[in-house]
Amino acid sequence: MDKITPAYSLRDIVIYFLKLGTWGFGGPVALAGYMHRDLVERKGWISEEDYREGLALAQLAPGPLAAQLGIYIGYVHYKVLGATLAGLAFVLPSFLMVLALGYVYTLWEGIPWMQAVFYGVGAAVIGIIAMSAWKLTRKSIGTDKWLIGIYVLSAVYTVWYETENVWLFIGAGVLYWLVKSPPKRFWLPGRGAAPSLLLAPVLQSMSAAASGGTLWKILLYFTKAGAFVFGSGLAIVPFLYGGVVKEYGWLNEQQFMDAVAVAMITPGPVVITVGFIGFLVAGFPGACVAAFATFFPCYLFTVLPAPYFRKYGKHPGIKAFVDGVTAAAIGAISGAVIVLGKRSLTDAWTVGLALVTALILYRFKKIPEPLIILLAAAIGILLKTIISR
Repeated sequence: MDKITPAYSLRDIVIYFLKLGTWGFGGPVALAGYMHRDLVERKGWISEEDYREGLALAQLAPGPLAAQLGIYIGYVHYKVLGATLAGLAFVLPSFLMVLALGYVYTLWEGIPWMQAVFYGVGAAVIGIIAMSAWKLTRKSIGTDKWLIGIYVLSAVYTVWYETENVWLFIGAGVLYWLVKSPPKRFWLPGRGAAPSLLLAPVLQSMSAAASGGTLWKILLYFTKAGAFVFGSGLAIVPFLYGGVVKEYGWLNEQQFMDAVAVAMITPGPVVITVGFIGFLVAGFPGACVAAFATFFPCYLFTVLPAPYFRKYGKHPGIKAFVDGVTAAAIGAISGAVIVLGKRSLTDAWTVGLALVTALILYRFKKIPEPLIILLAAAIGILLKTIISR
């Protein structure tokens, strides 16, 4: 298949991902759907088989699903160069947007209208995350008692400690692997199956040894975020909260919720919120380091196993490991709803706005989330005006 001349040029695929990164709202599931609609159904650039393989690999590996799928699609016909350029083109537009928003935020954070905007948006974000957690729970957990147990344990841990433990994720994957597909002899999950398991001791020791400047700490922390977080883009929220707010104190709770809101109102991968966080912590260099550290692991986890994925990707042990980690990730998202809600829902107005947001998303499934965020911003300004009188 790879020897056949593709129906598109490298320039064509790069331009496509630039456009998708600029206009692609709706989160990872919507973005993956756009790629299938445009590249498989309409243009015929990518075969159905290649698309499904890319989607499966993106679900197996840690990191943002939509970005990994885009990287794999770039790899299909143009190998490492195509994967690199497609990934950069997809992420760059939203990264530039969050840089601009970060500059405006730091410049005008103290102005009442800016605070009013995030007063409404922060409440709406809780409703959006709550609905996402509910959908993910229904779709991924099912009736499996082991997955339910992992899910509940992870959710309780997140609520109780208001942080996330990487080893809980890895332990959940190993436990479910041993229960569902025990090996005949002890071995680590297949090559490329769970590279984060192999990297864990290295990154943990690096973090312990890190005593340098802020940029070095940003690099190490966000590398862990990119290497260990499974699930949808929102799966990174509780992980970031545990480090950015609780461990390092780089941002307070309100600033963190504002960062999540910024990710919601910009196109492209939700994980691009790391650029906004990095900007608030250490300016332009911090934004660049945070974005690179988060996306580079997912780039490696896509490009390195891509040639071998047909052979190893369907191994039952690998699938069981990922199912266990995913259950823990969804539990952490559900717990994060409670943790973040306690800080963002400060009065009856914000509680009501969060509930209305969740109900709208439940009833009208095709309403784009950015539209809800913009409406919440307008409502926030209105409510602050009424309250201040």
